[in-house]
Amino acid sequence: MPEPGKKPVSAFSKKPRSAEVATGSSAKFEAETERAGVKVRWQREGSDISGSEKYSLTSEGMRHTLTVHDVGPADQGTYAVIAGSSKVKFDLKVIEAEKAEQPPAPAPDPTPAPAEAPGGPGALAPATEEQGGSPGPAGSSSEPPDGTGSPGASGDPIGLFVMRPQDGEVTMGGSITFSARVAGASLLKPPVVKWFKGKWMDLSSKVGQHLQLHDSYDRASKIYLFELHITDAQAASAGGYRCEVSTKDKFDSCNFNLTVHEAIGPGDLDLRSAFRRPSVAGGGRRTSDGHEDAGTLDFSSLLKKSSSFRTPRDSKLDAPAEEDVWEILRQAPPSEYERIAFQHGVTDLRGMLKRLKAMKHDEKKSTVFQKKLEPAYQVSKGHKIRLAVELADPDAEVKWLKNGQEIQMSGSKYIFESIGNKRTLTISQCSLADDAAYQCVVGGEKCSTELFVKEPPVLITRALEDQLVMVGQRAEFECEVSEEGAQVKWLKDGVELTREETFKYRFKKDGRRHHLIINEATLEDAGHYALRTSGGQALAELIVQEKKLEVYQSIADLTVGAKDQAVFKCEVSDENVRGVWLKNGKELVPDNRIKVSHIGRVHKLTIDDVTPADEADYSFVPEGFACNLSAKLHFMEVKIDFVPRQEPPKIHLDCPGRTPDTIIVVAGNKLRLDVPISGDPAPTVIWQKVITQGKKAPAKPTLDATEDTDASEEWVFDKKLLCETEGRVRVETTKDRSIFTVEGAEKEDEGVYSVTVKNPVGEDQVNLTVKVIDVPDPPAAPKISNVGEDSCTVQWEPPAYDGGQPILGYILERKKKKSYRWMRLHFDLLRELTHEARRMIEGVVYEMRVYAVNAIGMSRPSPASQPFMPVGPPSEPTHLAVEDVSDTTVSLKWRPPERVGAGGLDGYSVEYCQEGSFEWVAALQGLTERTSMLVKDLPTGARLLFRVRAHNVAGSGPPVITKEPVTVQEILQRPRLRLPRHLRQTIQRKVGEPVNLLIPFQGKPRPQVTWTKEGQPLAGEEVSIRNSPTDTILFIRAARRIHSGTYEVSVRIENMEDKATLVLQIIDKPSPPQDIRVMEAWGFNVALEWKPPQDDGNTEIWGYTVQKADKKTMEWFTVLEHYRRTQCVVSELIIGNGYYFRVFSHNLVGPSDTAATTKEPIFIPRPGITYQPPSYKALDFSEAPSFTRPLVNRSVIAGYNAVLCCAVRGSPKPKISWFKNGLDLGEDARFRMFCKQGVLTLEIRKPCPFDGGVYVCRATNLQGEAQCECRLEVRGEQGPSPGGELGAPRLCPAVPTCSEHGPGRTHWVLDSGLTTEVPP
Repeated sequence: MPEPGKKPVSAFSKKPRSAEVATGSSAKFEAETERAGVKVRWQREGSDISGSEKYSLTSEGMRHTLTVHDVGPADQGTYAVIAGSSKVKFDLKVIEAEKAEQPPAPAPDPTPAPAEAPGGPGALAPATEEQGGSPGPAGSSSEPPDGTGSPGASGDPIGLFVMRPQDGEVTMGGSITFSARVAGASLLKPPVVKWFKGKWMDLSSKVGQHLQLHDSYDRASKIYLFELHITDAQAASAGGYRCEVSTKDKFDSCNFNLTVHEAIGPGDLDLRSAFRRPSVAGGGRRTSDGHEDAGTLDFSSLLKKSSSFRTPRDSKLDAPAEEDVWEILRQAPPSEYERIAFQHGVTDLRGMLKRLKAMKHDEKKSTVFQKKLEPAYQVSKGHKIRLAVELADPDAEVKWLKNGQEIQMSGSKYIFESIGNKRTLTISQCSLADDAAYQCVVGGEKCSTELFVKEPPVLITRALEDQLVMVGQRAEFECEVSEEGAQVKWLKDGVELTREETFKYRFKKDGRRHHLIINEATLEDAGHYALRTSGGQALAELIVQEKKLEVYQSIADLTVGAKDQAVFKCEVSDENVRGVWLKNGKELVPDNRIKVSHIGRVHKLTIDDVTPADEADYSFVPEGFACNLSAKLHFMEVKIDFVPRQEPPKIHLDCPGRTPDTIIVVAGNKLRLDVPISGDPAPTVIWQKVITQGKKAPAKPTLDATEDTDASEEWVFDKKLLCETEGRVRVETTKDRSIFTVEGAEKEDEGVYSVTVKNPVGEDQVNLTVKVIDVPDPPAAPKISNVGEDSCTVQWEPPAYDGGQPILGYILERKKKKSYRWMRLHFDLLRELTHEARRMIEGVVYEMRVYAVNAIGMSRPSPASQPFMPVGPPSEPTHLAVEDVSDTTVSLKWRPPERVGAGGLDGYSVEYCQEGSFEWVAALQGLTERTSMLVKDLPTGARLLFRVRAHNVAGSGPPVITKEPVTVQEILQRPRLRLPRHLRQTIQRKVGEPVNLLIPFQGKPRPQVTWTKEGQPLAGEEVSIRNSPTDTILFIRAARRIHSGTYEVSVRIENMEDKATLVLQIIDKPSPPQDIRVMEAWGFNVALEWKPPQDDGNTEIWGYTVQKADKKTMEWFTVLEHYRRTQCVVSELIIGNGYYFRVFSHNLVGPSDTAATTKEPIFIPRPGITYQPPSYKALDFSEAPSFTRPLVNRSVIAGYNAVLCCAVRGSPKPKISWFKNGLDLGEDARFRMFCKQGVLTLEIRKPCPFDGGVYVCRATNLQGEAQCECRLEVRGEQGPSPGGELGAPRLCPAVPTCSEHGPGRTHWVLDSGLTTEVPP
């Protein structure tokens, strides 16, 4: 984004202007660019224009021309020319020929006149320029504030705004409104608009008394108006704002600034309002206009300079990739703290602010701590953390405090370590209780830190389920997360939901379960709802349908006889619907004979002992619905005529022609056939069911069927006698009637029943046809096809059995694969066998099933379809360009599509066709995963168009086509070496380093590359040359001095050639200087001189390093560094000492490996009087060994270490030997001998009774020898120790003082078995 106040640089020096032309003439538009060779594109209504009979495109240097031939009304509109990031729009207006004959207005000046005022008589709107990727100052739009712009601006497909918000200024305490207009003519749903302050602050959560958001829709102009209204503006209101508008497949945004000026009078400043900032803890809570927003006092606002009220604060937030929340908070502005805290799971905002404030204090330099604690530490829950400090005093004691309380050692929770001057506190298994302030205290000084325990991301363990509710019903979404009490956000169509004044949305937490409850859902509540946590989100859809009652089974007319039972039954879609039964339009009151029942979705009216008065029209009216179900009850009266005796039997049925109508019964209901009979004597009644055998011709004739239908319908009849008097099918016969009853009619009960009555006088027979109707069978599993981004086509077949009634329609349901909740997609029955299902979420796996519905009811569901995932094809690839062309090949490259979708990306297909042809040829069999391709075997000289498509599991996306045809012909290009700047000077490399020199070149066809060194071709395996079509590389794996020299590279195409020269210098360390010598020594000074080194390492000598060393210590000290001369004077030497001198030589590589050193030491003489030390007679201090404290007898316990001690003196130091019973103990590992300052000790490890005996200590030197002995008794059991041998330690008489034995002696005081050193 350019800096505020700077105007973006345009690529055009002359811009095309709008024009009016007559019908049938030509329109010519010219544009000039700042420099030649710039590629220019012309567009009309957002689509690129290519050369054709209609349009002529020419480019000459910096001038570019578009000519529109034979202009017609269809050519009127908005055009644009694009060069780089600059875009200029202009209009073409077509007028009729009669208007063209009128005197035209004076031609405008061809030079640009930006100051010309539009809107004059006959003036057209000037072309407007847009900087693609370089918006105006602070992101503001170039349209005027009133929303008017050039024609066709609203149809530009790259934007949604008709009018963008503009920058504004307001005085403190004033009000301002920002407006944005969005075209809604092409939108199916209202756009989603979000207002932001800075980069992340969503203003929808800050709505209150001082900030309101309004929106409206103008049906006449089809324009959406969105407004941001700020009242009582304060200094904190200043800054950058952003407005984002999004639809299903488009997105646009606009930036604008608000400048707040100081109030004129200082007395008008309200201190409380100046300190107050909007409350963050309230989240998205809205308050009524009659109450002030709850806020906290901001004392920092008065400390700001007055310029901050006028300069917008930069709202950019550079979030580092490292997940260190404290580092992010330290760099973020305070307005971002709430968002960062929610993203990283910080729940204690107050504590976070306290810690952050303490972190920002500058710490003073400490004298106790060499390394203090970090300002803050972060650890994940369940892990361990180490807090370490380094002290100046290794012996200092430290204390660790947690929230001011000292931490005590307790189990393995806290581990204290002390290693040298390093002190460490380790906290294991960190929990939220360890989230605290820690201090390390040393004496009176301490250092502090904060430990932040980061909870793991909150995961979703059970996703949301799709919901389908009716208008006015309660909708509830439930989701389960991995942590109890986790912070979550509910969103609807990407917008965060808040608790409004109407409490429409209720948020409920129950442990790990979170509920979103919508009371009395409306049609506006339909959409996609999401629950977002710090570890992911769950998405579900809410479908709200208007209330509509569906009748699955209507009531049917009944015909019953006297004393029979009449049952009216109906079934509706909603089991909660109540209703009223009417008789002839009047409400029916239940009594003992008339009963009304409601079980689930079934409503029943039962009338026992039917009488003629019950014959009427009965209706069922559901409450709350404009629906009425009616049926008629017919009373069947039996008429018996008087007959004389010996009357033949007769069946009295109201069936003219002896062909009664078909009796229809619903499956599951009771079938009762009451047949009145007469005859004297009483006839015998025989019930039979006609059984058909054979095959009936199909309902629809096949193609091979003949016209003789009788031949195709051959039946074999048989009759089954029905005589049971009990059971499900039974017959009851009395004197005047016969009753045939079927309990719970089934499909097998369907058929023709024959009733025969016989007596001696005669017989009578009637056939009754019974048809059992039922709900249809379930259809087969539906098939899914044409799966798109959010839709698919569902197909199914009719059920094998329709239940005896025609299929009225179908009901379609869907569910997510991992869910158990089926959701109905519609309320109206589907009449067709296909349906296009929409409003699905891309990337979610679904299943479908279907129900069949007839007049009886709804079938069982079909098996679920195969799971499928709505996936949309990707968009077209971007930035398709031709990289290179040869006689038979074309190299293409492109970038991936902007939208890939949930189906991923399988690859790309590349096709080409001849110019003017529509037959596309695949350049590659299959798909390529790369974003570049070399198309081979193309005809030379052909003009081809290329297109590229992206493919995924959903199919291929739209193609991107090259703007202009490509001529397959290699262009001869002169060879040219493009020598990099760093290779134009001497190239220096050290010995052993690799040499890799890359030199790009250009030329077509591919030039021939030749390397030479000193005029001779390169030879040897150490130097290798690697050539490619665009560059050449000289490579030496390990450089040596012989590789230095002048290299020449040339590229040649036929007789054209280009050369370049490279100077390679391989350098090494120099050899040491030569012939170092001391020229003179005087006083405290020595003059040195040497010669330059014989080998300078193939580079300039930078200088010398001179060092000196005292003869006594031979420690070298540097005297001079980077000394350029070959002679020097070394001063400040010590008189009487001897010195050696050495010199190193230095160059670019470093110092020489060895140095030139003086062979003899140089003594610094002491001037003046020479001191003659006095001569003394040497004293003889030699002395024969003598024991100053002899061994004493000991009695020890077996198994415990025993020690024998004595003291000896002598000069020179005597040699000590120990003996046991005459045997030397020097080689026995069980005995250890010690001698320290004349104290002799013999340690016997775990003695046993066999170790008892006489022990002798012998001391020997050149002056003589001495020995002492003792007896050791080893007892098996502990007993009283002999007096004077084993007892409490006691001091022995002191040995003579040093005055008696001379200086430099060491003396001891001994006890029984113990030695104590006494200083002289």
